Amino acid sequence: MSLEKPTSFDIAALAGVSQPTVSRALRGDRTVSEATRLRIEAIARQLNYTVDKNASALRRGQSNTLALLFFEDPTPDDSLINPFFLAMLGTITRTCALRGYDLLTSFQQLSNDWHVDYEDSRKADGIILLGYGDYEDYRSRLDQLKAQGTHFVRWGSVRQGPAGATIGCDNVRGGYEAGRHLLGGGRRRIAFLGEASSHYPEFEDRYQGLVEALGEAGVAVDPALQVDAITTEAAGYDAANALLARGVAFDAVFAASDMIAMGAMRALEGAGQRVPHDVAVVGFDDLPAAGLTHPPLTTIAQDYRRAGELLVDTLLARIRGEPTAAVILPPRLIVRGSTASP
Repeated sequence: MSLEKPTSFDIAALAGVSQPTVSRALRGDRTVSEATRLRIEAIARQLNYTVDKNASALRRGQSNTLALLFFEDPTPDDSLINPFFLAMLGTITRTCALRGYDLLTSFQQLSNDWHVDYEDSRKADGIILLGYGDYEDYRSRLDQLKAQGTHFVRWGSVRQGPAGATIGCDNVRGGYEAGRHLLGGGRRRIAFLGEASSHYPEFEDRYQGLVEALGEAGVAVDPALQVDAITTEAAGYDAANALLARGVAFDAVFAASDMIAMGAMRALEGAGQRVPHDVAVVGFDDLPAAGLTHPPLTTIAQDYRRAGELLVDTLLARIRGEPTAAVILPPRLIVRGSTASP
């Protein structure tokens, strides 16, 4: 009995196909028919043949690695990573492993050539981008990546993202559902904490959804009830205090993120405003911490598990040269104690 390690040529001879066909079949190339692929895979199992992933990647000029780049966000700890993206990280890592890819994680470099250390230097075959700060400043970097043919996909606002490269949440629908829920609980003076402009398009969409819900209910929009805030607890705390200082009446707060909502709840408590008796509060994201606040936070959940899978699979499709489309995931209202009826 031969002890030599079986090769793809041995499989080709037994399957009655060429060696390149074997290679394409074993890496899942769709140009090989399913019947042929299944026959080749069965013979490979019989021979205990395993693909040398590194050698195969080298032949294709690929690294079999994806790069996950985080934008640095201000956080109360040293992670500098938005907690929502941390929740997504586990799914991205697991999906990469299931697809036979390694994952390289890093922070985005805020220079004009911040992408160079990855696909251009063959460290990674493609890039997943999470977070972007001020989108007006970030847009030119995305345009640069697109123009030079870099394989990338990002999480963000789909309506303003590069076509076919973005996975995002239906933020308008999420804002609408938040508004409908608060209106259904008898609230009429609903404040919005979050910057509602093209600089933060996801927040802008959430505010637009709230405005649509108010309009549908015949409730006038009061610009004095909108206060800018970025996605931090400190910003939410400051925004709620700024709202209180305006002296305008409000009986509810829709915060553009859970972190903003948590800061707002702390400010309201400090001002003697009881949640939810005096002011109902709704967040956005459904972070793990949202169920641990006092009272537990009602929020609009984003499907971070499905998002992680789609980010990886969409990027791999782009690397293979397959057509891709932007995907908008539906949000889901999670009702907790912060919006009990007054």
